[in-house]
Amino acid sequence: MAQQQSQPRSNAVNKIALASLSAMVAETTTFPIDITKTRLQLHGISLSTTRRVSAFQVAADIVRNEGVTGLYKGLSPALIRHIFYTPIRTVGYEQLRHAFLSDDSQPLSLPSKALIGGFSGVIAQVVASPADLVKVRMQADGQKVNPRYTTPLNALHKIINTEGFFGLWRGVFPNIQRAFLVNMGELACYDHAKTFIIHNKIANDNIYAHTLASMMSGLTATTISCPADVVKTRMMNQGISEEGKLKYRNSYDCVVKTVRFEGIRALWKGFFPTWARLGPWQFVFWVSYEKFRLIVGLPSF
Repeated sequence: MAQQQSQPRSNAVNKIALASLSAMVAETTTFPIDITKTRLQLHGISLSTTRRVSAFQVAADIVRNEGVTGLYKGLSPALIRHIFYTPIRTVGYEQLRHAFLSDDSQPLSLPSKALIGGFSGVIAQVVASPADLVKVRMQADGQKVNPRYTTPLNALHKIINTEGFFGLWRGVFPNIQRAFLVNMGELACYDHAKTFIIHNKIANDNIYAHTLASMMSGLTATTISCPADVVKTRMMNQGISEEGKLKYRNSYDCVVKTVRFEGIRALWKGFFPTWARLGPWQFVFWVSYEKFRLIVGLPSF
């Protein structure tokens, strides 16, 4: 009996560890694209900066002004974030999927999977939001002559001192909105697409099925989450001005001001680098995660 109880616990620990490892591999591989996306989304936030730039120009500017290492500014908090974020959402999704699956022969519908994926993403994002805030601030710092922060710990210390402990959760609501949408696309679409591919014998449960499913999930997640991602980035990057005021009162105010001054297309700023990152990120993560699970004797996701 004790052995039966320890087996699920051991499986859960393995899943958490493998999800963290796979996420960190994927994050390190695609981080230069992520920082390009963040800088591109912040471009135009000042009314004095109205010229249009491309993702390639932004990346070239980073290398020219900050060196190649500038493409990895903010990597450490990003890795710390994935120690919590990815295991919570992926393992949480599996647990909820299993809980709602009453009959193995009748898989859950796509809307059900989407809701489960979104809910898992929300819980994970609330936990990981401070690390996400530090990552965004440090990525944005590369544009400044005098950076605000030197290390992740220095950023945490300064944010708590100037904005209070709950300042670590600044932008948490647009972050939650984005997490809900992203995980609807990532988790539910990957799960559903892989099932469709295998069921219709397009590919077996192998790297080919995982690659196709990850491509579909990356494109879906990018399309539906990019506006929320832009709002999240801008909300998290804003600090308190000398007058003690914030540029945006809430997510709605951020959307209104962004559209008013930059047009509706600004809500999809960074779409290409976001997709260019999510695609490879999804591929590296899911292929690694599925392979690691196979190695340790866990069933496919």
